[in-house]
Amino acid sequence: MPEFVPNLDIAPAPPCLPGVPSADREPNPLLAELRAILDRRSLSPRFQPIFDLRIGELYGFEGLIRGPSDSVLHAPLNLLGVARCGGLLPDLERACIESILGVWSGLSAHYRIFVNLSPSALLDARGRASAGSDLVNQLGLLPRNVVIELTESQPTFEYAPLLEAAEYLRSLGFTIALDDLGEGFSSLRLWSELKPEFVKVDKHFVQGVGTDPVKLHFLRSIQELANRTGARVVAEGIETDADLAVVQELGIDYGQGFLLGKPAPQPDHRISQELIHRLRPVSVTTTRPSTSTQRTTAERLLVPSPPVSPTTTNLDVQARFLRQPELQSLPVVEDGLPLGLLSRHAFTDTMSRPFSPELYGKRSCTLFMERDCLVVDRTISIHDLSERVVSSDPRHILLGFIITQNGRYAGMGSGHDLMREITQMQIASARYANPLTQLPGNVPIHEHLEGRLEGHDPFVVCYCDLDHFKPYNDVYGYRRGDELIQWTGCLLQECFAGALDFIGHVGGDDFILAIPEENWEPRVAAYLERFESGRHAFFHPEDKARGGYVSEDRQGQAVFHALVTISIGVVSVQPGTYLNHHEVAAAASTAKKLAKQQAGCSSFLDRRLPKPPADEAR
Repeated sequence: MPEFVPNLDIAPAPPCLPGVPSADREPNPLLAELRAILDRRSLSPRFQPIFDLRIGELYGFEGLIRGPSDSVLHAPLNLLGVARCGGLLPDLERACIESILGVWSGLSAHYRIFVNLSPSALLDARGRASAGSDLVNQLGLLPRNVVIELTESQPTFEYAPLLEAAEYLRSLGFTIALDDLGEGFSSLRLWSELKPEFVKVDKHFVQGVGTDPVKLHFLRSIQELANRTGARVVAEGIETDADLAVVQELGIDYGQGFLLGKPAPQPDHRISQELIHRLRPVSVTTTRPSTSTQRTTAERLLVPSPPVSPTTTNLDVQARFLRQPELQSLPVVEDGLPLGLLSRHAFTDTMSRPFSPELYGKRSCTLFMERDCLVVDRTISIHDLSERVVSSDPRHILLGFIITQNGRYAGMGSGHDLMREITQMQIASARYANPLTQLPGNVPIHEHLEGRLEGHDPFVVCYCDLDHFKPYNDVYGYRRGDELIQWTGCLLQECFAGALDFIGHVGGDDFILAIPEENWEPRVAAYLERFESGRHAFFHPEDKARGGYVSEDRQGQAVFHALVTISIGVVSVQPGTYLNHHEVAAAASTAKKLAKQQAGCSSFLDRRLPKPPADEAR
């Protein structure tokens, strides 16, 4: 069985440190230093926050490790290299977990702690896993709040023992995360075999995702696969606002990186106002309609429901369920922080059994509390909330969910109310979608532009219009005309598939784009080039040969018309330059008219700024 290296917080270590002799050749001074570090318990834990990106709240921490600051073994890579050479990986790993969990034990049980465990250690599940469970119990931790991160770092290994060990860990109450997806040799197979609850995507695929289409497609595929397998994705290495925005738009649940918080000696659950603002779910969407599902939040579903505290007895809870027959769930809250939910059905079923009131009646209600409940912020959109409910445990539809404000309990929401709201919004969305292309129509276009303006970030609006389209309809018929419009819309979706791109169909042969300001010119040029080469499939060979066709005008005169091209009017929308979507649409329409004055497939950027209101001009 090949040996595996525990992933402390970086890539797997090399077999030995460069220039350091291995243990079977000659004495290694660093190996003696490592033994001394382990004996003195002088490892220093670090805690990096992990955030729930869908609601903008702290979810947990990853426990990392450092050696003494005055030693070459301060760096995790050096620690691993020396431990591998000296055969001390099991001892180092055990010391790391003890150090991390020892500090962590004083933090609220509301958060989760992610700790690294090598597959080699996991293979001895009934030994080390049991010892790990004993440590967790000794520290007063809940196993369900401890996530074991696994990193495979060898090209081949046997899966069956590893899967058996993972299941044993789950039976003890732990959850499993697959670390550094995309970095190892067989990550996808390990995902398929292991079926982890969390998948952590390697930072290589996160950093620069806003400008790299390959990374974007990779992340989108991982998120879609996770949705189908029930796993939750953690994006590692988030270091810029642009990357954070794309990760949020893709619907990835959790994020980690220097932008959100650096590793610190103590787990700090305080969140700055700047970070709260940064993490709030964005309102702009991709090509899906920007209807009220994107703008309406969970606050609409909020129902004030007085909670109970951990000191409330089960007899008191039973009495309350009897007084309020309509109550399906009861939140448990301590100092404003939600701890879990009490399910009416599960609670009454247990308490109705013989001797249950005598055995459990005076004990804390947390004994029967569902800790793994759904907690969302009141600012999360209805659309994102519905996706979370659908992709999570089906019990959340029956139990309902806790709604918070800035991390503190605000009230409850029910699955029934959510489904009713979603149904009403889907009806409204279908009403406003263009029937030919199913792209957002005028109402969602206006809503999207208003949302973009409220965001105070620069963006570009493109008004796309087919040239000489009416004569084409007259010559080739409306069916072929509809096919040309549909192809135009599909090509737009292929070329503008970024997380921050929006495509709307105004009507007829007119389309609206709202895209990030960065690199808009080459992206529009690429679309024009593809339209130019693809449009010829819609014309007869003889018409292509002569560059057009003849049709009658309104006076019945034969007129020669050029082949259909496309013109794109472009407006750069800077913060404060436009007051509302009407002004943006007017400017884009003017730019489109100027673009149509040019021959062939073309674009025109209107560099003129809108005139200030009369009172400002004075």
